Amino acid sequence: MEPRIAQDTADFRELREKQCIYVDKTAQLHALACDPTRKLYFISRPRRFGKSLMLSTLECLFRGKRELFKGLAIDKLDYDWAEYPILCFSFAGVKAKTLEAFEADFCFRVKKVLTEARCTWNDALSPGANFNQAITDLAKQAGKPVVILIDEYDAPVSHALADIKLATDIRSELSDFYIQIKECAADIRFMMMTGVTKFTQLSVFSALNNLNNLTLDDRYATLLGYTDDEMTTYFEPTMRRHAEIMGLSYEDYREKLRWWYNGYRFARWNTTKVYNPCAIGKTLGACTPEFIGTWTSTGLTSAVFHYFANNQLADQDYENIEGVFEEDLDVCELENILPTAMLYQGGYLTIKDYRNGTFTLGIPDEEVRRAFNAQLVQKFTGQSDNRYLSIVSRALMGADFATFFGKLSDLYAHLAYGPKEDNVQEFSFQRILYVLLTSSGFFRVTAEDRQSHGRADLVAETPERVFIFELKVDGTPQEALAQIKEKGYAEPYRHSGKEVHLIGLSFDGKTRRLTGTVADRLIS
Repeated sequence: MEPRIAQDTADFRELREKQCIYVDKTAQLHALACDPTRKLYFISRPRRFGKSLMLSTLECLFRGKRELFKGLAIDKLDYDWAEYPILCFSFAGVKAKTLEAFEADFCFRVKKVLTEARCTWNDALSPGANFNQAITDLAKQAGKPVVILIDEYDAPVSHALADIKLATDIRSELSDFYIQIKECAADIRFMMMTGVTKFTQLSVFSALNNLNNLTLDDRYATLLGYTDDEMTTYFEPTMRRHAEIMGLSYEDYREKLRWWYNGYRFARWNTTKVYNPCAIGKTLGACTPEFIGTWTSTGLTSAVFHYFANNQLADQDYENIEGVFEEDLDVCELENILPTAMLYQGGYLTIKDYRNGTFTLGIPDEEVRRAFNAQLVQKFTGQSDNRYLSIVSRALMGADFATFFGKLSDLYAHLAYGPKEDNVQEFSFQRILYVLLTSSGFFRVTAEDRQSHGRADLVAETPERVFIFELKVDGTPQEALAQIKEKGYAEPYRHSGKEVHLIGLSFDGKTRRLTGTVADRLIS
């Protein structure tokens, strides 16, 4: 019988009772729970990456529900299975347009958790003061220290980033709540806090000097997400069936699956990459005849959405961002949030390399690449949907160059801020074209396609056609076309059985507009 794949639950008990697949992370959780030197933890990961399921698993663990762990790694390890008093908070849904509205919602949620744990609540005290009292009272009543699990600790601040003053005020209110963890550390058995964004000026980071941040810890790089080996162990029957549905050999299927969903790295030296678990659940749960956007279709985080709405985005090659320091990955000042921090923590960038104290970041996989670039195109064109993208990509697919060149000219004209380098190079314009074509999903796109006599600026392929682009700044499209022919950029595709089209584009380095176009079909 093919194993069941849950697509819409992050509840450990439900997964186990319904006999759905649970990718066993309990050996790593055991190491955290039983470490005699550490007990307060934080981990940051993109949304829908298994954080809530991890906390649900920890809750069952600390409630002593051994029957739910039968057959898992921890069942064979030395663990006491004692039951502890637990406080579980989730702040993912806390949203507010005013500080007063936030305070009311936050207070309601904290009060609900504390009263359900049979703690007293004093309306004259702040949520933080009530939290402090609850930890002390629970530990005294149970004769055991308290377990605290906090999901999406950062959500209230992230939701308010469009209003920096409001976000700052909310951060201050949350700081009063989280500082109680330090005040009550002696009465805490274990604390795990998760989030998408690390706001370093929250008290939990600035004052809680014994907090253990697992975000870049090599030992826990695969705590959230699925490794390639785990995919084989838990999902092979479903993957083989999916490969048949897609008409692929199993080996080709696995390679394409990696390209689409397996690109996240969360450590300096541990280079193991992980699949996005949401993408795998939805992809293998549906088993459609194609790979599509799954995790990205569930929407943007508030912080990333704010970034897309309020920043110019054309100046960066997002496939290769070098020289990033660790502090650049965190959010220090709400008034000056670095693009790398928002996009990395939102899951749109990941670690590609780490050398000499700095990171190289890039887009993790094809799913994210298409979704991210589609967002860029919407930003470039000022449209809130993909109509422009559909028209221009279908025009090129059908070799309708009049329409394609017209729409392309409109795109560059709309970029009033344009490529902003002092000395504008072809690459400045090339990357915008690359973003446009990769976001459509219709083309296999290669930038700087290496040839024996040089590199074509960009090659876009469909099952029927190949389009070879050469770009010239302050030149002519005819010069670009001549270079394609002189360097033989089309030769590797001459006998591919596809139509091969050579395209020359020219740009004005001062106005940054598309000034000339030409297309020529290669005759075999």
